Amino acid sequence: MSSFPSENGVEGDDEREEEEDEDVEDEEEEEEEEEEPRLKYQRMGGSIPSLLSGEAASCIAVAERMIALGTYDGTIHILDFLGNQVKEFAAHSAVVNDLSFDIEGEYIGSCSDDGSVVINSLFTDEKLKFEYHRPMKAIALDPDYTRKTSRRFVAGGLAGHLYFNTKKWLGYRDQVLHSGEGPIHAVKWRTSLIAWANDAGVKVYDAANDQRITFIERPRGSPHPEILLPHLVWQDDTLLVIGWGTSVKVAAIRTHLNKGSNGTYRPVTTSNMNQVDIVGSFQTSYYISGIAPFGDALVVLAYIPGEEDGEKEFSSTIPSRQQGNAQRPEVRIVTWNNDELATDALPVHGFEHYKAKDYSLAHAPFSGSSYAGGQWAAGDEPIYYIVSPKDVVIAKPRDAEDHIAWLLQHGWHEKALAAVEAGQGRSELLDEVGSRYLDHLIVERKYADAASLCPKLLRGSATAWERWVFHFAHLRQLPVLVPYIPTENPRLRDTAYEVALVALATNPSFHKDLLSTVKSWPPVIYSALPVISAIEPQLNTLSMTDALKEALAELYAIDGQYEKAFSLYADLMKPDIFDFIEKHNLHDSIREKVVQMMMLDCKHAVSLLIQNRDLITPSEVVSQLLSAGNKCDSRYFLHLYLHSLSEVNPHSGKDFHDVQVELYAEYDPKMLLPFLRSSQHYTLEKAYEICVRRDLLREQVFILGRMGNSKQALAVIINELGDIEEAVEFVSMQHDDDLWEELIQQCLHKPEMVGVLLEHTVGNLDPLYIVNMVPNGLEIPRLA
Repeated sequence: MSSFPSENGVEGDDEREEEEDEDVEDEEEEEEEEEEPRLKYQRMGGSIPSLLSGEAASCIAVAERMIALGTYDGTIHILDFLGNQVKEFAAHSAVVNDLSFDIEGEYIGSCSDDGSVVINSLFTDEKLKFEYHRPMKAIALDPDYTRKTSRRFVAGGLAGHLYFNTKKWLGYRDQVLHSGEGPIHAVKWRTSLIAWANDAGVKVYDAANDQRITFIERPRGSPHPEILLPHLVWQDDTLLVIGWGTSVKVAAIRTHLNKGSNGTYRPVTTSNMNQVDIVGSFQTSYYISGIAPFGDALVVLAYIPGEEDGEKEFSSTIPSRQQGNAQRPEVRIVTWNNDELATDALPVHGFEHYKAKDYSLAHAPFSGSSYAGGQWAAGDEPIYYIVSPKDVVIAKPRDAEDHIAWLLQHGWHEKALAAVEAGQGRSELLDEVGSRYLDHLIVERKYADAASLCPKLLRGSATAWERWVFHFAHLRQLPVLVPYIPTENPRLRDTAYEVALVALATNPSFHKDLLSTVKSWPPVIYSALPVISAIEPQLNTLSMTDALKEALAELYAIDGQYEKAFSLYADLMKPDIFDFIEKHNLHDSIREKVVQMMMLDCKHAVSLLIQNRDLITPSEVVSQLLSAGNKCDSRYFLHLYLHSLSEVNPHSGKDFHDVQVELYAEYDPKMLLPFLRSSQHYTLEKAYEICVRRDLLREQVFILGRMGNSKQALAVIINELGDIEEAVEFVSMQHDDDLWEELIQQCLHKPEMVGVLLEHTVGNLDPLYIVNMVPNGLEIPRLA
């Protein structure tokens, strides 16, 4: 593909505006020189020069894998993206007016002034031909033509009928979607939406529900289609871009599709014809020979009228211009508000002799989804094809290296470096930019920027890296370089890494960086002792931060000083401290860190303390927890520990059973009664006071019974618990006749209990004895 010189329109502007003041021209030229071009251009090579030496191109279509070029003699040439011909169809006997690929790129449809529509398979011998007997100007295959058996297409021409052709059981059948408004000039099909242009304007039809959904009126004063055709392009599934004469409109189509349960879209019938929003609209000072999307802007192929056309004002027709007097076509990038972003004049072969209708513009299918900030991801950038009868020009967005070269030409090294990093430019280009930029940044005291450049500039040179490490250290700026210092390929001398770590350790602002660096650097590349020596004097000073303390713990561990590391980890409440204890057999070290471990994971800590109670006695544990104060819930931790201890060995914590009674009452009352029954090592009076204070009735009964105060215990059962059955059971276990008398006397005050008492004292007391003690006239419930 031959190189095509890019021109930014300056020279063309001079030609059109020769009468302007020369100073103004110079200023405009200087301004445009500062504006970086958006596109670069190449002439398509391959077979194109030889093909167009004897033929003239009339139209083009672009698929994902190939290009179709139509000619005035009715031939269709299938080309690769370098312009090499891979196939040829002698499809028509007159000019090919339009071409259309399906979305798979397996079929190409064409129409011609010979009145026919031809559909050729690109990979088989399949060929279909449809005769309409009037010149056909536009065709669009169903995007799903390959996938569907219906083999649908739409086509139209001078007859004014828009035909919708579908394969049926008995062959192919045409349905006239629309007629009566003049010739069909253009048609484009996207998903289920078909847009076409006739003399009245643009209409959109939804094939999914067989309904025309909108109409956009033809711009007033637009040239006759014989002079300039309208251009339609779907930017996405709902945005239709219309370029007609000197008018651009961007229409957002509101489709009525509901998603069904199987993931397909179900059309919803609606009678509303106004289903379009014009989201962009503007007039141009030139004729539009083609239009295509460019990210969130537009590429317009502009045809500039000459002075004899009335300069900026156009009529509906254009007079025949003198042969050889036409201007160069221009590629303009504009926003939807007609803000011009770039203009390039193209000296295509024979431009002097062409009119607006002789040009066409096509673009390679692309999602545009990766377009951001004016850049496309590799492989997703759009490609534009500008076709004239004897030339095909390819336009592409300028890539990273184009951008870098332009920045270097203007002396913007910082921007060039950023572009190299973003675009992963060639290493030679990196050296060229970086070598000049690094020294400049140091002089400007932009140390962080210089440090970030070092990996790109110094790369695998250990000598260069060490020199810059010590240079940054001399400048007291080494911390900013540390994140970029390599640990392998190349590996530096131990001293370089130790100097770097000490620089981080002696500045509190970089303690977190020190910690992350110690964790990420392999311990084998440096000695931990020099760094430890730099940190230890900061212990217990204001400059000691948690990050520095953790870094010191890491360094202790690297140096094998595990007890010191454990002590710091415990103070820092590190969750993995228990694994660290097991890994390095540090059970003896837990003696001084009971509270910290309980705060970190009380269940794990209790288990560890119980297993190692021979190393750390219950007295030591209890003492540390009781002295913890308000910094943690030490009483709850003590409860967990003593409970677990009593489960393992009921006598191990006998000295603390008074405390345990209080803890059970506070944290786990249901466990108190079993504990009271099993232990002989608590003070009954204290236990009773606790139970009274917390209203623990059955526990009071038990303690009163153990204290020998059976009558009071019985009173609690009857008056507080109201449980006569338990009262009978309690008295039975006491073997005290006086207690039976007490039970009867207390029940007489509560008649409802007398019946229950009679039921449950069988075998213990004579029922007649109880009945005789009941006062006359007292009604006893439950007594039959």
